[in-house]
Amino acid sequence: MEKRETVYVVSDSVGETAALVVKAVATQFNGDILTIEHQSYVEDFNDIEEVLQLAAKHPTIIAYTIVVPLLKEYLDRRAKEEGIVAVDLLNPLMDAFMKTFNKEPNHQPKLMRQLDKEYFRKIEAVEFAVKYDDGRDPNGILRADIVLVGISRTSKTPLSMYLAHKGFKVANVPLVPEVPLPEEVYKIPRNNCVGLIISPEKLNKIRQERLKSLGLTSDANYASFERILNELSYAEKIMKRIGCPIINVSDKAIEETADQILEVLKKERSSL
Repeated sequence: MEKRETVYVVSDSVGETAALVVKAVATQFNGDILTIEHQSYVEDFNDIEEVLQLAAKHPTIIAYTIVVPLLKEYLDRRAKEEGIVAVDLLNPLMDAFMKTFNKEPNHQPKLMRQLDKEYFRKIEAVEFAVKYDDGRDPNGILRADIVLVGISRTSKTPLSMYLAHKGFKVANVPLVPEVPLPEEVYKIPRNNCVGLIISPEKLNKIRQERLKSLGLTSDANYASFERILNELSYAEKIMKRIGCPIINVSDKAIEETADQILEVLKKERSSL
C-alpha cells in the first residue's frame, strides 16, 4: 500500500485558502497521495497543542493561515520545539503589503468569511429583484427592503438591479391605469417605497425610441402626450395615496437616482 503524506491545514478561519495552496503545491509532487487534515477556527493555545500532538506522531507539515500574532508566535515556537515543519502561508505576503503600501494589517480572523457573506447577500438581492420585477409576484412587495412604483419607462428595472448589487432587496410595481394594483401596494410602509416620475417630454422621447426599436410606428397611443399625461396623473394619485416620497428621474443617471433613493429613504426612516 502506497504511503500517503499528510499536511495539517491550520487556520483561525475555515482554512480554504491554506487548503487550496497546499493542493496547488501537492500537484507538483504527485498530490494524489497526499492527505490533508483540517483544523479550522483555531482560537487558543489548546487548539494548537491538539494539532501538534497529532502531527508529532509521524513526519508531516503544518501549513497555516493564522493572523492573530499571539497564536502565530505560539505555533511557530512550539512547532520548532517539537521538530515539526510549520509554514506560514500569509506572513510573507502580508510583510510585502506592509513594506510596499505602508499599511498595517487588521490581524482579525474570519474577514474573508465576512466578505463571502456580503457576496452571497448581493446574490440573494439580485435574485429577489429578478423574481419580483415589474410586479410579477405581489408577495415580494411587503418582503422588499425597497419598493419602486412608477409608470412604464421610468427606469424601475435598472434601478432595482443597481440597488440589488448594493445588497438591497428591491421589488418594483408598474402603474398602469387599466390594471388594478394588488392590495399589498397600499400596505407598503412609506419609508420602504419611492415613487418615480418623469417629465412628459422626456418620456415621450423615450417611448418613441422604444417603439422604433420594436419596429412600430412612433405615433402609437403608448407614446402620445395625452396618454403620457393621463398615466402621470394616475401615478401621482397612487403615490399620494401610498404617502411615499417621489423622485423625478428626468435626465438623471441610474447611479444618481439610486443614491437619491437611498438618501430619501434614510431621511424617511430617521424621522420615525
